[in-house]
Amino acid sequence: RSSDLEYGSCVRCSGLSGGGMAQDEACSGGDVVPESTYYTLEQVRSRNSATEAWLVIHDRVYDVTRFVEEHPGGEEVLFEQAGGDATESFEDVGHSIDAREMLKQYFIGEVHPNDRKGNGSQNVLITTSSNSSSYWSNWFIPAIAVLLIGFMYRYYSLDNRSS
Repeated sequence: RSSDLEYGSCVRCSGLSGGGMAQDEACSGGDVVPESTYYTLEQVRSRNSATEAWLVIHDRVYDVTRFVEEHPGGEEVLFEQAGGDATESFEDVGHSIDAREMLKQYFIGEVHPNDRKGNGSQNVLITTSSNSSSYWSNWFIPAIAVLLIGFMYRYYSLDNRSS
C-alpha cells in the first residue's frame, strides 16, 4: 500500500489517516478515513490558466474554475492565487462561514503528503510572546497613551480659555 503514495502522481488511496501513512501502518485500529485523491504541488501549479484554476488551502486542493466569474472579490484575485498555496491569502481576507462552506463543493483532493509544508525534516521556529510582553503591549501602553492625550487635551483647553 505504501507504493500508492509515490511522489509525483495523482493516486487514489483509501484508509489513510491525516498523517499520510499507508493503511497498514495508520489504520490498524479500524480508524478509516474516506478515499481521497492526492495531487502534487507541481500538478496544482500546472492548473493555472484562463480555462483552469486550481489552488491549495490548508493542504486541500480546490478546482475553482467554475467559481472564478462569481467570486465577489473579482476573478483577478483567484487567478493571482491559482496554481499555488492560497492559504495565507484566504485567511487574511477573513472569509465568512458561508464562504468556507461554499469551498467544499470545489474540493477535489489533498496535497500529496510529501509536498505538505509540515512534512519532512524542515526546521520550523515557533516563537510565542510571554504574558508579560503581551500585557505591556495590549494594555499598559495604550492606557498610557490615552492618559497622555487626556492631559494634553485638558492642558490645551485650559490654555485656550485663559487667553
